Amino acid sequence: MKTTITTALRCTLGFVLVFLAGCQSYGERTNGAYRAFRNGRFDAAASAYANTRVTDSTFLSGAEAGTAALAAGDWEAALAHFERAAESAEELELRALAGPAALSEGMVSWLLNDTVQAYLGEGFERVYVHVAMGLAYLALGDLEAVSVEVRRANLLLEAEEELYEREYRAGGFGHLLSALAYELAGEYDQAWIDYERMLAKGVGTQLASRALQRLGPYLTRETELAELRERYGESTPPPGDYASIVVLAGVGLAPVKVGDVLAIPTPYGLFQMAVPRYESLRQPVTRLRLLHSESGLALDTDVVENVEEVARKNLADRLGWMRAKSAARGAAKTALTHHLGQEHGAAGAFLGILFTATTERADLRAWQTLPSSWQAARLFVPPGRSSFVLDALGGEAATLGRYSLEPGETVFVIARSIDRKLYVHVVGGSPADVDPEPERTAP
Repeated sequence: MKTTITTALRCTLGFVLVFLAGCQSYGERTNGAYRAFRNGRFDAAASAYANTRVTDSTFLSGAEAGTAALAAGDWEAALAHFERAAESAEELELRALAGPAALSEGMVSWLLNDTVQAYLGEGFERVYVHVAMGLAYLALGDLEAVSVEVRRANLLLEAEEELYEREYRAGGFGHLLSALAYELAGEYDQAWIDYERMLAKGVGTQLASRALQRLGPYLTRETELAELRERYGESTPPPGDYASIVVLAGVGLAPVKVGDVLAIPTPYGLFQMAVPRYESLRQPVTRLRLLHSESGLALDTDVVENVEEVARKNLADRLGWMRAKSAARGAAKTALTHHLGQEHGAAGAFLGILFTATTERADLRAWQTLPSSWQAARLFVPPGRSSFVLDALGGEAATLGRYSLEPGETVFVIARSIDRKLYVHVVGGSPADVDPEPERTAP
């Protein structure tokens, strides 16, 4: 065996040392922040995620911290974080909007692994950044900004669907936010379009069909109303002076990425390839129920965006490409191991195998604080004093308190369920003998 260490051997040893020093997965690096989020310590979670040394990604730093701030009801902070995430991926977004041909992989990912590239979000994650911004703007009452963010989200979603030639049954939550903003602005014709898009995508159909039947008389759409009643059943519109309570909720936790590794010993060294897959988390709460205490009326939330389903489909569309890259890298690293073994004997072969095992790993970066689904409900009640309870079925219930509601007023209840816990923020309405914070009761 040669006594001098060649350049190839030195480089290989250097790469191994670098990767060993930073071999923690995204989940391992952010474990403390994620635990804080799941325990409802949103300020601590936002602070930890905002540190890019923790996430090693400006996009994920902004997206995760923004989600924590959103759950805490800090709308301004949420927007600031989400804007940072959107800005980090702006160039990629512009390429996506230019068309599928403008999207291409960086060559460096062919040499080592996918984690060496800056993480700018999966396609569906970049869509959800703008949807989440739309929700924060709605809470702040900036209706024009809601429409701007939802339009951007829809364009990005369409680009992603065109790229993979697939319809994701996504975009429902964005359409709902847009429809609500148009309704508040009195632009019922525009709201009608967004509700129709929800029906076309098959998301939140009961909520959307009831909304269309309610708006139809204002727009003299008798033919469409007859078709809606035949297809979805008749829904009696509430009296015009009724107030409404709109629940907008993130329910559960998105699946986590884990790695699937295939390792095959060969006469020339170790052949290894690795790709990610999603693993579901246990979801004790699958929907919420809004209860009007005075009348006993209760309404369950509809799923308007199945985040977990969209994530799985989006990953499945990229798996073939990921496997091809990993296999090519695996073959190249096996050849390197064989070369090192010929040049430096057992020590060189061992170093080549260690290099392969260390560097050929799946990219497990993902927006981990996303909900499993976005859900919504809208309950119409007489104006005057009303009390409400929001129940995470299988988890906590939050007594929202007593409110004085004006005729035609819309009050938003923005909620997030995490495991069995429920976090609620009421936007609008005039509290009448109500506690500053919703009282929560265990199941």
